[in-house]
Amino acid sequence: MNFLNLIRTAGMLLTVTLLTACVGTMPSKNVSPSTDAVRALAPTGVLRAAINFGNPILANKDPKTGEPFGVSVDIARELGKRLSVPVELVTFAAAGKVVDAVSANEVSIAFVAIDPVRAATTAYTAPYVIIEGAYLVRENSPLRDNAEVDRAGTRVVVGGGSAYDLYLTREIKHATLVRAPTSPLVTDEMLKQNLEVAAGVRQQLEADALRVGGVRLLPGRFMVINQALAMPVASAGASDFLKAFVEDLKASGFVANALQRHGIKGALVAPLVP
Repeated sequence: MNFLNLIRTAGMLLTVTLLTACVGTMPSKNVSPSTDAVRALAPTGVLRAAINFGNPILANKDPKTGEPFGVSVDIARELGKRLSVPVELVTFAAAGKVVDAVSANEVSIAFVAIDPVRAATTAYTAPYVIIEGAYLVRENSPLRDNAEVDRAGTRVVVGGGSAYDLYLTREIKHATLVRAPTSPLVTDEMLKQNLEVAAGVRQQLEADALRVGGVRLLPGRFMVINQALAMPVASAGASDFLKAFVEDLKASGFVANALQRHGIKGALVAPLVP
């Protein structure tokens, strides 16, 4: 790289750094809810928020206390603060169980991937975080590219009811899907059942690769997952407030700071929606 290119690269990096810093310090608009929004989201005076331990990008369980923590927990508590109501964190092991709870109107909000199959019973905000879906294979697997996975004889294990399951159910034409009870179990199920591929969130599979050894991720991604706040369709009266709330969290740097605070790498703050 010549001197001129070095100067240009340094200038680009400085610009990105300054823009990131500006977003991180932009003051919150403190979006205020209407009475109808409070009533829709906390009909009993409590905000019931579904927390999914099946997605380690968003939530995890403290090994000592058992308490949930993570980006989605931070957002739920901030929402409770804006609504001036206490928050009850309702935990689940898998996204499919979360969606069932939303459909049954058992929780007020949830943190799930946007998917058209879920839209019949679930209303969404715009995404607040974008993450990637990846494939994991054994070290000696002949598979070298994502496009090679969808072939007859290839078995892909995926968390049942997850965004990856819904997406691959639509897209896979030749390979066979095998469903694990939860997304964090896909690598173990792949090894136990001697399957060819595990599919899931990239960060989870990267952690699995370090844990079990003898496996590798295929380069790139097979899908992009748009994570949003979700609510039962019956609570659509709060939709405008929740949408504004999410945009405020992105613009003020709340989401970016939460990702950094919890040490989440590889996830991106979703673009602002005008």
